Amino acid sequence: MHSRMGFSTFALCLYMVIFIVSWGVSAWELSPEIKALQEAERVKALPGQPPVKFRQYSGYVTVDESKGKALFYWFFEATHKPADKPLLLWLNGGPGCSSVGFGEAQELGPFLVKAGPTLKFNYYTWNRGTSAANLLFLEAPVGVGFSYSNTTIENPGDNITAWDSHTFLLNWFKRFPQYKYKDFYISGESYAGHYVPQLAEVIFDENKKSTKETYINFKGFIIGNALLDYDTDQTGMIDYAWSHALISDGSYKDIKAKCNFSVLNVTSECNAALSKEYYNLYSMIDMYSLYAPTCPLARPFATASTTTTTQMLNAEASSQPKSISAFELLRKIPAGYDPCIMNYATTYFNLPDVQEALHANVTKLPYAWTLCNLDLNNAWNDTTFTMLPTIKKLIDGGIRVWVFSGDTDGRLPVTSTRYTLNKLGLSIDEDWTPWYNQREVGGWTITYKGLTFLTIRGAGHQVPTFAPKRSLQIIKHFLANKKLPSVPF
Repeated sequence: MHSRMGFSTFALCLYMVIFIVSWGVSAWELSPEIKALQEAERVKALPGQPPVKFRQYSGYVTVDESKGKALFYWFFEATHKPADKPLLLWLNGGPGCSSVGFGEAQELGPFLVKAGPTLKFNYYTWNRGTSAANLLFLEAPVGVGFSYSNTTIENPGDNITAWDSHTFLLNWFKRFPQYKYKDFYISGESYAGHYVPQLAEVIFDENKKSTKETYINFKGFIIGNALLDYDTDQTGMIDYAWSHALISDGSYKDIKAKCNFSVLNVTSECNAALSKEYYNLYSMIDMYSLYAPTCPLARPFATASTTTTTQMLNAEASSQPKSISAFELLRKIPAGYDPCIMNYATTYFNLPDVQEALHANVTKLPYAWTLCNLDLNNAWNDTTFTMLPTIKKLIDGGIRVWVFSGDTDGRLPVTSTRYTLNKLGLSIDEDWTPWYNQREVGGWTITYKGLTFLTIRGAGHQVPTFAPKRSLQIIKHFLANKKLPSVPF
């Protein structure tokens, strides 16, 4: 009996290996119909684009025909042997901010938007090299960037975003079936600390009841400077500000005495304590990269060019009810963007010839493309207080989880993330250790049972922007499931 079961198991495994290997060869031999669909979304060249050898595609994927909901994507094949590389999805946060405008154009994509506006090749793009990935950027949810709905967006929030993104993936794989059985990973930053684990959970649960057509070969996710737990995120935010000499002892003590971030709603007294000094920091210095110079440009979330962040916060503070939710409190200082990066992307992606090259704005939207959608952010009515149960569930399910933190970000600081991960209560496999980028310490790392956490020394909220070389090193090690070097090399 034992030998029979052993043989059956062996035969099944052998069959699966043969199937996957044979698929790997034949999947790139696409049907004429699929080839035509892909060719229609092939991006030949963008205005100002430097020449490249890898292929790129962009366009829309419908996620709800009855409501006319379509999400916009931009996809780049790996620069070296794409058929052998995994697929990596990148999501930006906000909520309401564009992964095309930030992730691709200002952080980790092949083409960075510069003055002109024009494009510059990013030497440290995450699709470059022998151990990189095929790279997919998604503007989600509906209402972000070029993504749209023909009907009113109802109940925008975490849940619908996760399910729409899952539908997008299922339909995108139909259009690009050569990637369907590749190892699939998700990455993102800031409010994507919600988007990424929530999408991961939907995939994880749906895979259990999937067919061959709906299965996604999901392996893991990596998130940076992520909003994960309102209690520890806000507590760490204030502690970081005080420990970096940004607020006075008196203000710190007042906030500590009047704010209880472990409850869903905070009092007007807490809001007033935060208004004394803390909120003003966002108009004085770059809280998203503490030691970077400030930027004279209006911030993406300003309601008008003459409206400063301080004016917005003060106006909101004066009209607050007796208590406000944790999300309303954090929404005063939106996550998901660095306010001091030159916003050349806004000009570039509104150029008609750029939109035509990207197959974007095909329905002629009645509004301009923006880095972040303030209306969507204000309408957000479904947010999860803590992502820790979801992360714990995925860890227990064998999903690879990495979390990283640029240590000069004051908006979602390393202090917050450390508090959050301590809340998980995971046992430590390898304690606090420096990791190296050649001769220099790149940051520090701690390996928990089922989760790896690492810091990036001197990097702000958008780590790939501030530490491009080290961010590429991190993603390559994550994809290969290898520890970062603990000695100089």
